[in-house]
Amino acid sequence: MSWQTYVDEHLMCDVDGQGQHLTSAAIIGHDGSVWAQSASFPQFKSEEITGIMTDFAEPGHLAPTGLHLGGAKYMVIQGEPGAVIRGKKGSGGITIKKTGQALVFGMYEEPVTPGQCNMVVERLGDYLVDQGL
Repeated sequence: MSWQTYVDEHLMCDVDGQGQHLTSAAIIGHDGSVWAQSASFPQFKSEEITGIMTDFAEPGHLAPTGLHLGGAKYMVIQGEPGAVIRGKKGSGGITIKKTGQALVFGMYEEPVTPGQCNMVVERLGDYLVDQGL
């Protein structure tokens, strides 16, 4: 299965049986290389990925300044230190799951809930971890 298939079928899927989807998603290597992304995933800067990777290594690093991606700023909310970063911005947010080699991103806007985004992103991330990826 291609990385794009993981994004298209496992991240940009119907999250609630009612036709609701994440607004964008991606799988990005720890080095910032894009493995696959939805068409709507924002253009990001390499230093934004570096900051995210630093927060995984040093939980709390992003809390004072916020998480930045594609020029948008998210308030960092409770995640799982070293494994999951979650952010909130207005009526939407972001979930990032770290695997051995990649970062799995999911972004949402209401009516999709934070819990639905977390479930979709973390389920794929856990699967990739189980596969040694």
